[in-house]
Amino acid sequence: MHAIIVVPCYNEERRLPADAFQRFRSETDRIEFCFVNDGSRDGTLRLLQSLQQEDPARFTLLDLERNSGKAEAVRRGVVASMDRNPDFVGFWDADLATPLTELPSFFDIFRTKPEIEMVFAARVRLLGRRISRRPARHYVGRVGATLISSSLGLAVYDTQCGAKLFRLTPAIRKIFEKPFISPWIFDVELIARYVQANGRDAAARAIYELPIKEWHDVPGSKVRALDFLRALNDLRKIHRAYRP
Repeated sequence: MHAIIVVPCYNEERRLPADAFQRFRSETDRIEFCFVNDGSRDGTLRLLQSLQQEDPARFTLLDLERNSGKAEAVRRGVVASMDRNPDFVGFWDADLATPLTELPSFFDIFRTKPEIEMVFAARVRLLGRRISRRPARHYVGRVGATLISSSLGLAVYDTQCGAKLFRLTPAIRKIFEKPFISPWIFDVELIARYVQANGRDAAARAIYELPIKEWHDVPGSKVRALDFLRALNDLRKIHRAYRP
């Protein structure tokens, strides 16, 4: 089993926990990380270069000279990773709000459910789990999730958690072929592309939302209040572009 996880990075010098990536690397030889420097203006590139030099077989680096936004940084990283034909490809937020210790559970789903093509982390506050999220972001997120679910016609709970893994099938390759319309909610657009190409029933069978055990807000998030309004506008564009 070979997996490559894309980690988009924009000005993450102070937020990217390099030691956590190093520890995880020492615990498994099945997973590689493709760090995408998205035109950072701080010391992010130097930090990523030092990681790559430490273990170039496990840490690769894609350096984008211009800032293109998370959606395109993720897409470019995934496309570069797919060229190496791994069994799985995914993306993970650089701040590790979702800890890397959650990854084995993703692979468990793929192993036990061969029909699944996408596993998405879901932040569900349940007893026995450590989901720490600011109340305002939680409630705004629930409103957004309801609108997204209605737009897609799928009972999706949390499209915006930054931890996702894909089985590398022809259908998955296709949804990453072209740049996304939305720089804000491209995760929704991924699902919309899959639905358009394969049908809503197929999407419902192919996507699995995994309630993760731990997630926490990391200070310095680039998400702002105005972004919710931008996301609503992007949802309208996605609905128009991918409706049957």
